[in-house]
Amino acid sequence: MGSSTETAVSAQSAFETFSPAIALLDAQGTVVGWSQAAQQLLGYSAAEVVGRSAGVLLVAAEDRVRASQAAQRSALWDRWSHLAHVRHHDGRSIDVRLCVSSLSGQDGRDWWVVSATNKASLPAWPAEATVAEPFLATLPLPSCLPIGVVIRDTHLRCIRVNDTQGSKDGIPLPKRLGRRLTEAAPGTEAETLEAVMHQVLGSGDPVINMDYQALLPVNMRSNRILTASFVRLDDAQGRALGVCAVSVDVTDTRRARERLAILGEASRRIGTTLDVMQTAQELADLAVPFLADYTTVDLAESVPLSEEPLAHLCPHDGHIPFFRRAGLASIHPGTPESLFARGEPVFVPSASPFTDVLRSGKSHFEPILDTTPGTWLDHYGALAEKIREHAMHSLMVVPIHARGAVLGVAVFMRTKNPRPFEEDDLLLAEELVSWAALALDNARQYVRERSAALALQRLLHPHRPTGGSAADVAWRYLPTDSHHGIGGDWFDVIPLSGARVALVIGDVVGHGINAAAQMGQLRTAMHTLADMDMPPDEVLSRLDEQVICLTETEADPGHPDSTTMAATCLYAVYDPITRTCTMARAGHPPPAVIDPHGHVTFPDLPTGAPLGLGLVPFESITLELAEGSVLALYTDGLIEARDQDISAGMNRLRAALAQPHLTLDDLCSSTVNTLRAKPPTDDVTLLLAQTCSLSTDHVASWQFPSDPAVVSRARTLATRQLTQWGLEYLADSTELIVSELFTNAIIHSNTDRTIGLRIIRHEMLTCEVSDASHCHPLLRHPRCADEHGRGLFLVTQLSRRWGTRHIPDGKLIWVDQQLPASA
Repeated sequence: MGSSTETAVSAQSAFETFSPAIALLDAQGTVVGWSQAAQQLLGYSAAEVVGRSAGVLLVAAEDRVRASQAAQRSALWDRWSHLAHVRHHDGRSIDVRLCVSSLSGQDGRDWWVVSATNKASLPAWPAEATVAEPFLATLPLPSCLPIGVVIRDTHLRCIRVNDTQGSKDGIPLPKRLGRRLTEAAPGTEAETLEAVMHQVLGSGDPVINMDYQALLPVNMRSNRILTASFVRLDDAQGRALGVCAVSVDVTDTRRARERLAILGEASRRIGTTLDVMQTAQELADLAVPFLADYTTVDLAESVPLSEEPLAHLCPHDGHIPFFRRAGLASIHPGTPESLFARGEPVFVPSASPFTDVLRSGKSHFEPILDTTPGTWLDHYGALAEKIREHAMHSLMVVPIHARGAVLGVAVFMRTKNPRPFEEDDLLLAEELVSWAALALDNARQYVRERSAALALQRLLHPHRPTGGSAADVAWRYLPTDSHHGIGGDWFDVIPLSGARVALVIGDVVGHGINAAAQMGQLRTAMHTLADMDMPPDEVLSRLDEQVICLTETEADPGHPDSTTMAATCLYAVYDPITRTCTMARAGHPPPAVIDPHGHVTFPDLPTGAPLGLGLVPFESITLELAEGSVLALYTDGLIEARDQDISAGMNRLRAALAQPHLTLDDLCSSTVNTLRAKPPTDDVTLLLAQTCSLSTDHVASWQFPSDPAVVSRARTLATRQLTQWGLEYLADSTELIVSELFTNAIIHSNTDRTIGLRIIRHEMLTCEVSDASHCHPLLRHPRCADEHGRGLFLVTQLSRRWGTRHIPDGKLIWVDQQLPASA
């Protein structure tokens, strides 16, 4: 608003707050009417002042001179205001603001209505105000806010009126004077006002600030709002002389307040979620019925899909099929005005206000909607039919754009409300759309980032984790639904050689796509380290080094602390042959072990520091687990609560896991549903692994001296074992593998140590050869003249995969061969 408008609004607000004293003067300045409020202010009864000159109430001679001069000027100016010293009945002097307005009557002589308000009761007033208000607040008003005054006798006939009143209600002076309001402007509004004036005449109590619609002729604007106050005037005997009605146009004030109220509602109701479709619907719901009878919000199709919005739109085959109806509201149930339901694509003709708005970026304002033939509606028959059917008569089309991108278009229409849209309505619509555009853009950016992070996290999480012959697994990963988005939780089930399995769970500190990307880096590094088949404590040490290296590499040289990566992790390796589980953790919550009877324990596993700190070495422990035991790995989102200690969360977890009657998958679901915080504040991950064991009839092992003569014996024993298992078709390839591995072991090992051979039948057929050497074989490209170096090429061709790992007293080479599913 400009300063003059703000002053006017302030003046109108003040007018509606205060109730002054009223006196009626004749052309000579004699008091002819006196209100009860005047008696309360100055202490004089009507009998004491009516018939006397009003000037005797003024204390200072200069005030009397100034009043006389102002009265002469006011014949031209109609109203004036002045601060004066007035004599109270008890003799003291009080400061009042006098406001005077001239009144016309049938006798052709001007009378005066004077209002007085104690200066001490007045609030601070804007410095811009220059013209006085002649009633109620009796404060200086801008000249654009004139006050209407009407004096009526006891029969409610108009006997005096100022010129301003006619400009307010459109009733000309000859039609008004001598008539009652119901005679001059018949209607229910006039009947209501007369009933109020009858009440004031009877009781003497004023009625302050009564709103009513301006009584204008049908060919004039009828949407102006006036507020009036009615005060009884008494004669010298204290009898009712008539009623003084003072009114002011408060249309702008009311509309300004309505706009502020609607914008306040917009701040509370638009953008409550980070869902673009919901935000669009919130805009439509707010606009109806406050602003329009029917509203639609159409978004560029790329916005709900979290893609980049359209910077420029071009027609295709006469239409622009780039929008989807996201918001829809109407005063009529079921929104019968709409051609498209929410979620449906919206097609508009290339020559229409909608496309003009999108191309120009400026609103289309059509207070009186032109539906005559020859307009753009001729090319859009279905919409034209809807417009005529529902009497849509006023239109506003406002573009929705943010940061230079077109997000969509909002359409506002009036049907039942007969008042056309005005410029103020367009400003309000644009304010609402601007607010919604910010919320939509925030939601679009959030959805885009969250979708990318979720896609990345889904890609990085295992799709079908399996524990093979070592364990049955079940898992749940639930990203938080808070505004932070997803976090850095990750888990993995990694098959290892010898039918073993690695169980991993970790949590990168932070949320969003950065945390997901860092999680992906750690998961990749973990896979590499797991393939090296190192002990869990060494795996975490290497992973800790990797985190430190990544942080240093990505850090800004000028701000070394600008990039950080901190994470927790737990790494466990379970061997189904020995039924042992070796584990280590880096600042992660300890695992839970549920025995086959449902008893839950938390192993005393050294905590370790979080990854990325490089503080202390990690430590491993080894547990022997009964077959059918369940190992539970989880992230802190499952057990943490803001108002409880971590031990309370672990006790809740203990109780939730102690349900041996449930299947593994049901136990996983039940635990998460029971413990997950509402509302969730962090990602939740739970990995359950129920251990299996490989019986002795699935494993065969032998020890041989380091002598070339034992190679034939080793091949024979291996072939015999395969025959017992019904795997004769693998005998030839296994003989070659055993022969090559034994030969290499004999060549490179110490001759006084034994060589071990173990064959395991699980999902694979695994051959393991162990020796005392710490030298790992390398796959080389032998030259034509070389006599050695081709054995590992042969092993590679015959097997699915092969590798080596350290053992306490040397190394172990393993080779996997694929078994059919029925083996």
